[in-house]
Amino acid sequence: MTDFTMFDYKVTDGVAVATFNRPDKMNTFTPVVMREMIELFDKTDADDAVRAVVVTGSGRAFCAGAELGIAGADTFNYNKRAAGDEIITNGFRRDGGGRVTLRIYRSLKPVIAAVNGAAVGVGATMQLPMDFRLAATGAKFGFVFARRGITPEACSAWFLPRLVGMQTALDWVYSGRVFDAHEAKESGLVHSLHGPDDLLPAALELAHRVTEKSAPVSIAFSRQLMWRMMGASHPMEAHKLDSRGIQLRGQSTDVKEGIESFMQKRDPNFPNTVSADFPADVFPPEPEFE
Repeated sequence: MTDFTMFDYKVTDGVAVATFNRPDKMNTFTPVVMREMIELFDKTDADDAVRAVVVTGSGRAFCAGAELGIAGADTFNYNKRAAGDEIITNGFRRDGGGRVTLRIYRSLKPVIAAVNGAAVGVGATMQLPMDFRLAATGAKFGFVFARRGITPEACSAWFLPRLVGMQTALDWVYSGRVFDAHEAKESGLVHSLHGPDDLLPAALELAHRVTEKSAPVSIAFSRQLMWRMMGASHPMEAHKLDSRGIQLRGQSTDVKEGIESFMQKRDPNFPNTVSADFPADVFPPEPEFE
């Protein structure tokens, strides 16, 4: 049992599936969704039974952006919003979508989006720090902020150009237009397209394929290494981190098992766990919001 109310949560064969469960509201984003998504990744990081995480939606939407029906025109006017889970630094309220994407960025498990339907606004930007995005053929995407008179959020100005290139990112952000899954696939935002009934099985198959024969601690280290190096100024930054990683992991029992299983031509059974053995101190701390 969990305390999640905004999505259903289930772990099967090492894969955690979180399904947004408000199809009548198009799975829109609220402060409660923000808090529960952060809690979700705290939970999956701490649970060694979880090898990968799949996030999907129910009904016609993955997540149709911020819930506009409650506050209407004041949805983004935080001076008129009731206090909740805000973090305010030097007079600025931290963007809730950004708090979610930064938490996903720090995930120690691979994360897969199975985009079943509409994914606009924060419903699109929350996917950007996920490792893979699979989409149903009828899914729609939109970075619609300019059409609502606001600005891109959820750290999307950092993630989106790195994933699809600057010109495509600017087209989508300037115009705010909604585009289909085929354009998302052609532009590199989406890994693969699937029929509606095949989407979740494909996401689960991918989750198993990328984790089933690999050491969980190695995957956790690799995920942090690859994502963090997207913003590095020189390959020396990668050399520093991977040198530390090789030295620390080279003496682990995982390495003994990895080599022995290879020599014996059998599947490995890695003994180390992410909760106990991930060398978090190798990686620089997250910068402060100032």
